[in-house]
Amino acid sequence: MSNAQKHSGAGSGSIVVITAGGPYPWVIINALTARFPDLVVLQEQPESKTAFLRRRARKLGWFIALGQFITMALSRSGKRLSRRREAEIIATHDLRPVPDPAVPVIEVSSANADDTLAVIAAKAPSAVLLAGCRMLSRATLDAMPCPVINYHAGINPAYRGMMGGYWARATSDTAHYGTTVHLVDAGVDTGDILYQAHLMPDPKETMFTDAMAQAAGSRAIVLKALEDAVIGTLKPQTSNLASVQRYHPPIWTYLRLGLLRGVW
Repeated sequence: MSNAQKHSGAGSGSIVVITAGGPYPWVIINALTARFPDLVVLQEQPESKTAFLRRRARKLGWFIALGQFITMALSRSGKRLSRRREAEIIATHDLRPVPDPAVPVIEVSSANADDTLAVIAAKAPSAVLLAGCRMLSRATLDAMPCPVINYHAGINPAYRGMMGGYWARATSDTAHYGTTVHLVDAGVDTGDILYQAHLMPDPKETMFTDAMAQAAGSRAIVLKALEDAVIGTLKPQTSNLASVQRYHPPIWTYLRLGLLRGVW
Protein backbone atom coordinates (compact mmCIF):
# COMPACT_ATOMS: atom_id res chain seq x y z
CA MET A 1 0.00 0.00 0.00
CA SER A 2 1.37 3.42 -0.95
CA ASN A 3 1.80 6.27 1.49
CA ALA A 4 -1.14 8.13 -0.06
CA GLN A 5 -3.44 5.11 0.32
CA LYS A 6 -2.72 4.52 4.01
CA HIS A 7 -6.00 4.94 5.83
CA SER A 8 -6.29 8.54 4.73
CA GLY A 9 -8.90 10.23 6.90
CA ALA A 10 -9.34 7.17 9.11
CA GLY A 11 -7.24 8.26 12.08
CA SER A 12 -8.12 10.18 15.21
CA GLY A 13 -8.04 13.59 13.56
CA SER A 14 -4.86 14.39 15.46
CA ILE A 15 -1.42 15.08 14.04
CA VAL A 16 2.01 13.85 15.14
CA VAL A 17 5.03 15.93 14.14
CA ILE A 18 8.53 14.47 14.08
CA THR A 19 11.35 17.01 14.29
CA ALA A 20 14.86 17.49 15.57
CA GLY A 21 13.77 20.91 16.82
CA GLY A 22 14.95 24.37 15.88
CA PRO A 23 13.35 27.73 15.05
CA TYR A 24 11.87 27.11 11.61
CA PRO A 25 10.21 23.77 12.50
CA TRP A 26 8.57 25.49 15.46
CA VAL A 27 7.30 28.24 13.17
CA ILE A 28 5.47 25.51 11.26
CA ILE A 29 4.34 23.61 14.36
CA ASN A 30 2.98 26.69 16.11
CA ALA A 31 0.98 27.58 13.00
CA LEU A 32 -0.89 24.26 13.29
CA THR A 33 -1.96 24.19 16.91
CA ALA A 34 -5.12 26.28 16.58
CA ARG A 35 -6.48 23.83 14.00
CA PHE A 36 -5.06 20.71 15.66
CA PRO A 37 -5.16 21.26 19.45
CA ASP A 38 -4.26 17.61 20.09
CA LEU A 39 -1.04 17.86 18.08
CA VAL A 40 1.93 16.03 19.63
CA VAL A 41 5.60 16.60 18.81
CA LEU A 42 8.17 13.81 18.82
CA GLN A 43 11.63 15.37 19.10
CA GLU A 44 14.45 13.09 18.02
CA GLN A 45 18.07 13.26 19.07
CA PRO A 46 20.19 14.89 16.37
CA GLU A 47 22.49 12.77 14.26
CA SER A 48 26.13 13.02 15.32
CA LYS A 49 28.41 15.13 13.14
CA THR A 50 30.72 12.13 12.72
CA ALA A 51 27.92 9.89 11.45
CA PHE A 52 26.74 12.64 9.10
CA LEU A 53 30.25 13.20 7.70
CA ARG A 54 30.87 9.51 7.14
CA ARG A 55 27.53 9.06 5.40
CA ARG A 56 28.14 12.04 3.15
CA ALA A 57 31.68 10.88 2.35
CA ARG A 58 30.39 7.46 1.29
CA LYS A 59 28.12 9.20 -1.18
CA LEU A 60 30.28 12.05 -2.48
CA GLY A 61 33.84 11.30 -1.39
CA TRP A 62 35.86 12.72 1.48
CA PHE A 63 37.13 15.81 -0.36
CA ILE A 64 33.64 17.14 -1.16
CA ALA A 65 32.26 16.01 2.19
CA LEU A 66 34.95 17.90 4.12
CA GLY A 67 34.36 21.01 2.01
CA GLN A 68 30.66 20.84 2.83
CA PHE A 69 31.39 20.24 6.49
CA ILE A 70 33.49 23.42 6.65
CA THR A 71 30.56 25.39 5.23
CA MET A 72 28.28 23.84 7.84
CA ALA A 73 30.70 24.81 10.59
CA LEU A 74 30.88 28.34 9.19
CA SER A 75 27.10 28.55 9.32
CA ARG A 76 27.24 28.76 13.12
CA SER A 77 29.01 32.12 12.86
CA GLY A 78 26.79 33.13 9.96
CA LYS A 79 23.65 32.53 11.99
CA ARG A 80 24.93 34.84 14.71
CA LEU A 81 25.64 37.55 12.12
CA SER A 82 22.17 37.07 10.61
CA ARG A 83 20.19 37.48 13.81
CA ARG A 84 19.04 40.98 12.90
CA ARG A 85 17.61 39.85 9.56
CA GLU A 86 16.00 36.80 11.14
CA ALA A 87 14.41 38.97 13.83
CA GLU A 88 13.05 41.19 11.05
CA ILE A 89 11.43 38.19 9.33
CA ILE A 90 9.94 37.00 12.63
CA ALA A 91 8.47 40.42 13.42
CA THR A 92 7.17 41.07 9.89
CA HIS A 93 5.33 37.75 9.67
CA ASP A 94 4.38 37.42 13.36
CA LEU A 95 6.22 34.10 13.67
CA ARG A 96 6.61 31.98 16.78
CA PRO A 97 9.97 30.20 16.41
CA VAL A 98 10.21 28.75 19.93
CA PRO A 99 8.47 25.76 21.54
CA ASP A 100 5.00 26.43 22.91
CA PRO A 101 4.78 25.07 26.47
CA ALA A 102 1.20 24.01 25.73
CA VAL A 103 2.32 21.61 22.98
CA PRO A 104 3.29 18.15 24.29
CA VAL A 105 6.84 17.20 23.33
CA ILE A 106 7.96 13.59 23.67
CA GLU A 107 11.68 12.89 23.42
CA VAL A 108 12.55 9.94 21.17
CA SER A 109 15.90 8.52 20.19
CA SER A 110 15.40 8.70 16.42
CA ALA A 111 12.66 9.11 13.84
CA ASN A 112 13.43 5.51 12.87
CA ALA A 113 13.45 4.03 16.37
CA ASP A 114 10.93 1.69 17.97
CA ASP A 115 9.97 4.33 20.56
CA THR A 116 8.80 6.63 17.77
CA LEU A 117 6.64 3.92 16.20
CA ALA A 118 5.22 3.01 19.60
CA VAL A 119 4.00 6.56 20.23
CA ILE A 120 2.51 6.81 16.74
CA ALA A 121 0.70 3.50 17.17
CA ALA A 122 -0.74 4.69 20.48
CA LYS A 123 -1.83 8.09 19.12
CA ALA A 124 -3.32 6.69 15.88
CA PRO A 125 -2.99 10.05 14.11
CA SER A 126 -4.55 10.95 10.78
CA ALA A 127 -1.13 12.00 9.51
CA VAL A 128 2.50 12.26 10.54
CA LEU A 129 4.32 15.45 9.57
CA LEU A 130 8.10 15.53 9.21
CA ALA A 131 9.63 18.96 9.85
CA GLY A 132 13.40 19.02 10.03
CA CYS A 133 14.21 15.43 10.99
CA ARG A 134 16.31 12.67 9.47
CA MET A 135 15.02 10.57 6.58
CA LEU A 136 12.70 7.72 7.40
CA SER A 137 13.96 4.28 6.53
CA ARG A 138 11.87 2.10 4.27
CA ALA A 139 11.06 -0.16 7.24
CA THR A 140 9.84 2.79 9.33
CA LEU A 141 7.78 4.15 6.46
CA ASP A 142 6.19 0.74 5.85
CA ALA A 143 5.25 0.55 9.54
CA MET A 144 3.45 3.90 9.55
CA PRO A 145 -0.34 3.47 9.89
CA CYS A 146 -1.20 6.76 8.18
CA PRO A 147 0.05 9.13 5.47
CA VAL A 148 3.47 10.63 6.15
CA ILE A 149 3.91 14.19 4.91
CA ASN A 150 7.12 16.20 4.71
CA TYR A 151 7.66 19.94 4.82
CA HIS A 152 10.62 20.63 2.53
CA ALA A 153 12.40 23.98 2.16
CA GLY A 154 12.75 23.81 -1.62
CA ILE A 155 10.72 23.44 -4.79
CA ASN A 156 10.70 19.74 -5.70
CA PRO A 157 11.96 18.00 -7.69
CA ALA A 158 14.44 20.67 -8.84
CA TYR A 159 15.66 21.45 -5.32
CA ARG A 160 15.49 18.19 -3.42
CA GLY A 161 17.79 17.61 -0.47
CA MET A 162 19.53 20.48 1.31
CA MET A 163 19.58 24.27 0.95
CA GLY A 164 16.82 24.56 -1.63
CA GLY A 165 16.42 28.30 -1.17
CA TYR A 166 20.13 28.99 -1.38
CA TRP A 167 20.53 26.95 -4.58
CA ALA A 168 17.55 28.64 -6.24
CA ARG A 169 19.23 31.98 -5.59
CA ALA A 170 22.67 30.68 -6.53
CA THR A 171 21.43 29.42 -9.91
CA SER A 172 19.46 32.63 -10.62
CA ASP A 173 16.26 30.57 -10.52
CA THR A 174 14.24 32.66 -8.11
CA ALA A 175 11.04 31.61 -9.92
CA HIS A 176 11.58 28.31 -8.08
CA TYR A 177 12.47 29.75 -4.69
CA GLY A 178 9.98 28.29 -2.27
CA THR A 179 8.82 25.17 -0.48
CA THR A 180 7.08 21.87 -1.06
CA VAL A 181 4.73 19.80 1.07
CA HIS A 182 4.85 16.23 -0.21
CA LEU A 183 4.13 12.63 0.60
CA VAL A 184 7.14 10.72 1.85
CA ASP A 185 8.59 7.74 0.02
CA ALA A 186 11.93 5.98 0.37
CA GLY A 187 13.77 8.55 -1.78
CA VAL A 188 15.21 11.96 -0.93
CA ASP A 189 12.23 14.32 -1.31
CA THR A 190 10.93 12.27 -4.23
CA GLY A 191 7.38 11.67 -3.00
CA ASP A 192 4.36 13.06 -4.82
CA ILE A 193 3.71 16.76 -4.32
CA LEU A 194 0.71 18.00 -2.35
CA TYR A 195 1.25 21.77 -2.34
CA GLN A 196 4.01 24.24 -3.18
CA ALA A 197 4.62 27.84 -2.17
CA HIS A 198 6.51 29.92 -4.73
CA LEU A 199 8.04 32.85 -2.88
CA MET A 200 10.06 35.90 -3.87
CA PRO A 201 13.34 36.02 -1.95
CA ASP A 202 14.26 39.32 -0.36
CA PRO A 203 17.69 40.54 -1.55
CA LYS A 204 18.76 40.46 2.10
CA GLU A 205 18.35 36.68 2.39
CA THR A 206 21.39 34.49 2.88
CA MET A 207 21.97 30.80 3.38
CA PHE A 208 21.44 31.51 7.09
CA THR A 209 18.03 33.18 6.75
CA ASP A 210 16.45 31.30 3.85
CA ALA A 211 14.85 28.65 6.07
CA MET A 212 13.07 31.22 8.23
CA ALA A 213 11.88 33.23 5.23
CA GLN A 214 10.62 30.07 3.55
CA ALA A 215 8.81 28.87 6.68
CA ALA A 216 7.12 32.26 6.99
CA GLY A 217 5.57 31.86 3.57
CA SER A 218 4.62 28.21 3.90
CA ARG A 219 2.42 27.85 6.95
CA ALA A 220 -0.81 27.84 4.95
CA ILE A 221 0.20 25.01 2.62
CA VAL A 222 1.29 22.77 5.50
CA LEU A 223 -2.03 23.38 7.23
CA LYS A 224 -3.97 22.66 4.04
CA ALA A 225 -2.14 19.37 3.41
CA LEU A 226 -2.85 18.15 6.93
CA GLU A 227 -6.49 19.14 6.70
CA ASP A 228 -6.71 17.13 3.47
CA ALA A 229 -5.15 14.14 5.24
CA VAL A 230 -7.68 14.30 8.07
CA ILE A 231 -10.72 14.33 5.79
CA GLY A 232 -9.24 11.93 3.23
CA THR A 233 -8.86 14.26 0.26
CA LEU A 234 -5.14 14.14 -0.43
CA LYS A 235 -4.44 14.94 -4.08
CA PRO A 236 -0.89 13.87 -4.95
CA GLN A 237 0.61 15.29 -8.12
CA THR A 238 3.86 15.13 -10.03
CA SER A 239 6.06 17.77 -11.67
CA ASN A 240 7.90 17.95 -14.97
CA LEU A 241 10.84 19.85 -13.49
CA ALA A 242 14.24 18.18 -13.76
CA SER A 243 15.01 16.25 -10.59
CA VAL A 244 18.22 17.30 -8.82
CA GLN A 245 19.40 16.45 -5.32
CA ARG A 246 21.18 19.35 -3.60
CA TYR A 247 23.72 19.42 -0.78
CA HIS A 248 25.47 22.05 1.30
CA PRO A 249 27.87 23.93 -0.98
CA PRO A 250 31.52 23.09 -0.32
CA ILE A 251 33.36 26.04 1.12
CA TRP A 252 35.10 26.95 -2.15
CA THR A 253 31.78 27.10 -4.00
CA TYR A 254 30.16 29.12 -1.24
CA LEU A 255 32.98 31.69 -1.22
CA ARG A 256 33.16 31.91 -5.01
CA LEU A 257 29.43 32.58 -5.39
CA GLY A 258 29.47 35.01 -2.50
CA LEU A 259 32.45 37.03 -3.62
CA LEU A 260 31.74 37.05 -7.37
CA ARG A 261 27.94 37.15 -7.43
CA GLY A 262 26.90 38.31 -3.95
CA VAL A 263 25.01 35.09 -3.24
CA TRP A 264 25.68 34.21 0.39
